[in-house]
Amino acid sequence: MHIHEGYFSSTFVTGLFYRCWRPDTPKAIVIVIHGFGEHSGRYDGLATHLVHRGFAVYAPDLRGYGRSPGQRGHIDSWRDYWYDLSMFRNFVAGRERQMPMFVYGHSMGSLVVLDYLTYQIAGLQGAILSGVLLEPGKVANPLLIAAAQLLSRYLPTFSLRLGLDVRALSRDPEVVEAYRKDPLVHNRASARWGTEVLKTIAAVKAQVKNIGDPLLILHGEADRINRVEGAHWLFREVSSTDKELRIYPEGYHEPHNDLQKEQVLHDITDWLERHL
Repeated sequence: MHIHEGYFSSTFVTGLFYRCWRPDTPKAIVIVIHGFGEHSGRYDGLATHLVHRGFAVYAPDLRGYGRSPGQRGHIDSWRDYWYDLSMFRNFVAGRERQMPMFVYGHSMGSLVVLDYLTYQIAGLQGAILSGVLLEPGKVANPLLIAAAQLLSRYLPTFSLRLGLDVRALSRDPEVVEAYRKDPLVHNRASARWGTEVLKTIAAVKAQVKNIGDPLLILHGEADRINRVEGAHWLFREVSSTDKELRIYPEGYHEPHNDLQKEQVLHDITDWLERHL
């Protein structure tokens, strides 16, 4: 396995960081888009598993996350993430010419990917969506929403703590402890970020019929961060005829890092192989 780190440019920002895990002769590419507050390095286990099965994995740190520049957890518009994914996909395609390509989005990353797919983007083999952000849990309380809407208008960069319960990420205490100690993890979001998330959830729900790509949806049944009802809604409403839903009993927010991760990794690999 070859591991490479580097930088790419997106719209209005340069020096976005990315990681690549690659076998000698990959049969396909998987682009991984991380969740809120985290970064590409937290996907090393998933990437290593996929590389050993012949897939190359590329994962950026979105603007404001990990080793990329920008205010932590801030965007001017959700379109910023759309550009980051679009430019990164073009960057990867330039390095891995004529290679089948999938995209994998977790939590906030799932919303980035869903928004991207509503534009009926061509050329992808399919998408994997994990911990789907369509029905957020307790962090989306009415008082926090009202404060974000007011501040987004007058002080869009004002930073708020989301109060994320890290114990809800995984039932594996080692995963939770590693998250707590990770210096690249943060728990802050700007007021504008908060309002853009809500706007994008509404936009995706209104345009979900535009998505016809093959989909694999993964969700922990006991996810308190993003409620499982969002995954069920997506599976029911999306136009894709090739779609699969995997709900993991008693599972928490990060299926790939939870106690049933071996089953999750098997499900991911099996789906990717069937869609080459």
